[in-house]
Amino acid sequence: MLACLLLSGCSLSPSLVIFGAAFPDWLFCLVGGVLGTLAVHRLLGRWGAHERFAPLALSYPALAGLLAMLLWLVFFYP
Repeated sequence: MLACLLLSGCSLSPSLVIFGAAFPDWLFCLVGGVLGTLAVHRLLGRWGAHERFAPLALSYPALAGLLAMLLWLVFFYP
């Protein structure tokens, strides 16, 4: 039973075939997370609320990661 649990990760990798090339799904989620972070950055700039996210070098990568993981959960989670 332990061998079955350990070998369950050896299944095919989740990927999308676009124009004959297979791309991993996390790549699309990462791009979507970065684009979502850019949209949030524009909204915060329009509202003048950049001060609330004090260390931007930490908060924006964290936001991009959060959005990427949420996209994966919504679109690719089995």
